[in-house]
Amino acid sequence: MNFLDELHWRGLLHQTTAGDELPQHLDTPGRVGYCGFDPTSDSLTIGNLIPIMLLKHWQLCGQQPIVVMGGGTGMIGDPSGKDAERTLMSREQIEHNVSSQRKIFEKLLDFDPALPNAAVIVNNMDWLEPLGYIQVLRDVGKHFSVNVMMQKDSVRDRLHEREQGISYTEFSYMVLQAYDFLHLRREMNCTCQIAGSDQYGNIVAGIDLIRREFGVDENAAPQSFGITAPLITKSDGGKFGKTESGAIWLTPDRTSPYAFYQFWINADDNDVLPFLRKFTLIDQAGIDELARQHEEAPHERKAHRALAQHMTKMLHGQDELDRVEAATRALFTGDVRDLDEAMLREVFADVANSSHNQTELDGAGLSLVELLPQTSLAKSKREAREFLSNGAISINGSKVPADHALKREDLLPGSTILLRRGKKYWHVTRWV
Repeated sequence: MNFLDELHWRGLLHQTTAGDELPQHLDTPGRVGYCGFDPTSDSLTIGNLIPIMLLKHWQLCGQQPIVVMGGGTGMIGDPSGKDAERTLMSREQIEHNVSSQRKIFEKLLDFDPALPNAAVIVNNMDWLEPLGYIQVLRDVGKHFSVNVMMQKDSVRDRLHEREQGISYTEFSYMVLQAYDFLHLRREMNCTCQIAGSDQYGNIVAGIDLIRREFGVDENAAPQSFGITAPLITKSDGGKFGKTESGAIWLTPDRTSPYAFYQFWINADDNDVLPFLRKFTLIDQAGIDELARQHEEAPHERKAHRALAQHMTKMLHGQDELDRVEAATRALFTGDVRDLDEAMLREVFADVANSSHNQTELDGAGLSLVELLPQTSLAKSKREAREFLSNGAISINGSKVPADHALKREDLLPGSTILLRRGKKYWHVTRWV
């Protein structure tokens, strides 16, 4: 595959440097490119998937990807896109976050040492920490113009906010990121930096530093290149990757596989095809076919299912995908008795719930007429009797007679009993 062509049809190509020189450079396989990731958390969100997918396509096109974990730059904090100073993290927290994030890259990139273009993970703390302050000022800082640095969006925007401003620490971030590129150019023959569009200024700073350090003539072919992806937005203008319950994360401890699957399958009809192009590895013919099916029968949601299946398998594996799809079918049919405790907790995490005393299930049990007004499914005993007489109430997926009383044998794993009114309205009762 041609890397730039692949990004272009997927809508993942925003800016490049060096014009025609870059495609010529990439005609040779085995080129080395890197992307950096801030350890601001112990996980990454789906917004971070775009630069990871750029590295994935880079590797599939025969080039070698380097993941740079920002153990060093994370001590400073990137001001790009921030309207206030970051809270500085401790060294221990950064090291924990770096270690935790590694697992995500190991799922998505191929680190097999037998490959000629095996992915590599490095930590910029390893080369930034040994640098002395005088050394940085003398050998690196001399190549930076403060006038130019102040014109960068990340700096200029903050300077105009007089209450916030920008500290010398964050102002210096650009120097450190540029030095990353220089170090990788020297030590690993890395010639390309890949990132989101908000990093373009930092990339150019790195390219300029390399050119000055290597002493390449301005008219000669550049020693290094930059490639950026566009900011991902939703068709309705809403922020991508955010839901009512918060950000969508790439690790199951932050966002369960079920919630991850639901995010993708509930994508807006106008977003599903762009998401398929940008986030999956499905080829152009496959996406064209899904586009045709989506246009002919949007109600069948084949494109949505393909998106959710692909993304969940890629991040969480086939076994988790199977569990999630079984749970999705169970929720649709109401047949929830076979779900384990963990999946019950995931599936019904955002459903209305209430707690009750388990002793009420002893003896003759607890009448539904008494229980339903204590839930979100009925406002009164009269309404409860009406729903029960109409056969609108089910317990753990099974319709029950109007005189049904709950007993201990109705308990599902986790001491829960699931009530449903009609096909849409669920309520979780927890018995303690």
